[in-house]
Amino acid sequence: MSDVAFDPDDKIVHGALRPKDAATLILVKHGGEPRVLMGQRHSGMAFMAGKFVFPGGRVESCDQRVAAASELRPDVLAKLSSGITLARARGLALAAVRETFEETGVLVGMRSDKCPRTRSSAWARFFAHGIMPKLDTLDLVARAVTPPNRPRRFDARFFMADATVIAHVVEDAANEELLRPCWLTLAEARALDLPSITRRVLAEVETRLATGPCPVPFFRFNRGKASLTYL
Repeated sequence: MSDVAFDPDDKIVHGALRPKDAATLILVKHGGEPRVLMGQRHSGMAFMAGKFVFPGGRVESCDQRVAAASELRPDVLAKLSSGITLARARGLALAAVRETFEETGVLVGMRSDKCPRTRSSAWARFFAHGIMPKLDTLDLVARAVTPPNRPRRFDARFFMADATVIAHVVEDAANEELLRPCWLTLAEARALDLPSITRRVLAEVETRLATGPCPVPFFRFNRGKASLTYL
């Protein structure tokens, strides 16, 4: 075993870490050449250090209980909830919204004077800006499970939304994971140091921008071999 620090709640399954639920949000800004919101991870991080990625992270238990201004569309929910509960599927979408706020200061949703109270410090900071998350604007564009030989493993769902869903941006938001969040053209993004899965999802985004809705790819490993199916 390497000297990488593992979380105490990580589970070992057949010699490999059990992947944890994670969610990512790809925001696309139009008006000329499309741009996507990305950021660079700190060089000292144990997972994907120095790589450029879309904002996202691990799902927290609080994400399943948070109120939203609108819910996932039925077609998105059907694909997202395959093999899991509806509450867990909803939590994935809300995690993508929360992580985007925590890592970039971007709040996706709509303004409201009736934001709920919550025991979650992360969501309390979100609601403090008078914003309620909107889920009907999110599309599911990919799912990917980290290979079994990695020190950290995630079962990640990648969502996509138009940047017009941004209700507020906290300037100079402090975060511990992303450096210099920025809007990049697809060509600029492809020229950066990207994780392989980020590069593949970026290609999926480009296809959708060109042709519209299409099947959702599911990237994973089956008996040690790369597998691609569609949701």
